[in-house]
Amino acid sequence: MTQARYDWGMRVRATTDLVNDGSYPERAEDELLVKSGDVGEIVNIGAHVETETTIYLVEFSPQLVVGCLEEEIEPA
Repeated sequence: MTQARYDWGMRVRATTDLVNDGSYPERAEDELLVKSGDVGEIVNIGAHVETETTIYLVEFSPQLVVGCLEEEIEPA
């Protein structure tokens, strides 16, 4: 895994609209989950196994934790 740019507990802002890519089966595919500008907190950091891309789990609300790429978030 490459070095993570952001740390656990950091507050971040979505830089783009985030939609359901199928990770949330109880929601419609392509349903808007997070609007650009919404603020959340990084609660975990992992990596996509095959590509070794850093994935940030960001809690945007108590019921919504979304996996984000570095280019989809910025410090809040």
